[in-house]
Amino acid sequence: MIATLEIDTVTKKIDLSKPLDISIPLNASLENPIAWYLNEPKIEPVKDGDWIGKVSEGASVNFNTIEFNPHAHGTHTECIGHITSEFHSINKTLKKFFFQAELITVIPDKKGDDLVISKEQIKKVLNGNRPEALIIRTMPNSDTKKSKKYSNTNWAYLLEEAAAYIKEVGIKHLLIDLPSVDKEKDEGKLLAHKAFWNYPLAPRLDATITEFIYVPTPILDGCYILNLQIASFENDATPSKPILYKFI
Repeated sequence: MIATLEIDTVTKKIDLSKPLDISIPLNASLENPIAWYLNEPKIEPVKDGDWIGKVSEGASVNFNTIEFNPHAHGTHTECIGHITSEFHSINKTLKKFFFQAELITVIPDKKGDDLVISKEQIKKVLNGNRPEALIIRTMPNSDTKKSKKYSNTNWAYLLEEAAAYIKEVGIKHLLIDLPSVDKEKDEGKLLAHKAFWNYPLAPRLDATITEFIYVPTPILDGCYILNLQIASFENDATPSKPILYKFI
């Protein structure tokens, strides 16, 4: 199925039959990626006395309860409510779901014991482009990202200046293949989150951050249409399924 879009007064087309999924599925096992010092997610049948909600155990349906944390167990999209004392819901924040997006690949720089993504790196790769959404793929990029145990690994992160630059050029939706845009242990400063959301000076209530994506290497850098699909959770964050479409 071909869809026609008008972008900056130019008519472009995408093929909706060829989606590029950059989400990581939730898997109730140690094969699931894990961060923030939690155990693996659980998907278990309901038990009520002798009754077990599982067809193979004699029930008429499979009837599972799922226990997970959106921030720790896979691809998720969050709103400013992640860092505010006031409640903000991602379900009420994100009201549009298709965006012009730019996919970039960066090799984090060494800074002391850290690996960081700087303003200059982002600025150079964007090369003047100002998309609605920015997707950052970090190197190295093996599919071990889909099952990596990130706790206590001091993963790469965005410098405050980089997040501020992304905000300054008008990007509303930031996606990255790490558990967080911030340093794992930063004493609660959350500098990149706050810079991107311009918090607390003039909070960008309509901006979102999506973390824990995985962009397979065959997907080339460049311009795409992003379909940012979320589950309807009244929470600061929700599991999400970002999908890319190439222009044809």
